Amino acid sequence: MLCLGTDVVAIDRFRLALQRTPSIRGRLFTQAEQNYADSHSDPAPVLAARFAAKEAVMKALQAGIGSLKFKDIEIQRNSTGAPEVVLHGSALGAQAQVGVMNWLVSLSHTQEVALAVVIGQA
Repeated sequence: MLCLGTDVVAIDRFRLALQRTPSIRGRLFTQAEQNYADSHSDPAPVLAARFAAKEAVMKALQAGIGSLKFKDIEIQRNSTGAPEVVLHGSALGAQAQVGVMNWLVSLSHTQEVALAVVIGQA
């Protein structure tokens, strides 16, 4: 069984949201995600790609936006630097309901858009 989710985020629009509502970072991203983004000269593309991945995971889990906490879906980097999905709290419960045991994730971005594709494997 496979579950697929994808999402695209306009980086300039996302950057504007971060500037207008600085507290949104703390609501959407774990401290580790924020720290990683802040290690880049422009954190907006990094955060936009992670936001896209979180929404893609929600889609793969067939969870409506708002039914899971964004911070319960964390995009970390593994030992090789590749992104990986780590779930906490409510997202773990949704994962168990769907039967996903493993995640594959791919992130990409240009100057304009960030893209995420996730596959949940049973």
